[in-house]
Amino acid sequence: MKTVSPLRFIRAAGKGPAPGPSTPGAGHEFRRLILPHIDAAYNLARYLTRDPTLSEDVVQDAVLRAFRSFDQFRGGSAKAWLLTIVRNCARTAQAGAAGSLSLVVSESSLGEDSAGLINRQPDPGPTPEDTTLRNSEIDRVRAAIEAIPEPFREAVVLRDLEDLSYAEIAQTTGVPVGTVMSRLSRGRGMLAAVLLPGKTADGETSRSVK
Repeated sequence: MKTVSPLRFIRAAGKGPAPGPSTPGAGHEFRRLILPHIDAAYNLARYLTRDPTLSEDVVQDAVLRAFRSFDQFRGGSAKAWLLTIVRNCARTAQAGAAGSLSLVVSESSLGEDSAGLINRQPDPGPTPEDTTLRNSEIDRVRAAIEAIPEPFREAVVLRDLEDLSYAEIAQTTGVPVGTVMSRLSRGRGMLAAVLLPGKTADGETSRSVK
């Protein structure tokens, strides 16, 4: 997972014709509630756009929009609120692109189950052979996730990589919780069929609802 410095986005949020939060202390609240989720915002943008440069533009646009409309935030999950804006900005940036959006997953961004496939062995100092095998496994996981149709891919990313609750995913994607659960189950099943052919989705331990 790439770590993104929030300073550039703080500076970006201070630019432009819109005034941003006008309530006393709102600027401090924006930094306290929103900026801790900058890395998650970048990761989601990267998964959706597959372009690191465009992803930074998407996040900057999203943070600027969030700053300007922060007085409309009514509480709840600040992370889900920000990722909703990121999702919308990413789709706007991708408007007109051929085909559906795809995801790119970095090793350190993988969920617990997927990361376990890559990190089974201790790593005191990987040999060249270890590195080759690990990179091959990363590529296999990445390819499996990219192959999932977008609604299921998005649910897997938001739940297993970004650790959003079902309710937060529903808020972010604008679909009912039941639909989120169905998409997540099917997405995990698709991944299990490719990555764990000896197991079924029913044999996997489900993550509890937050």
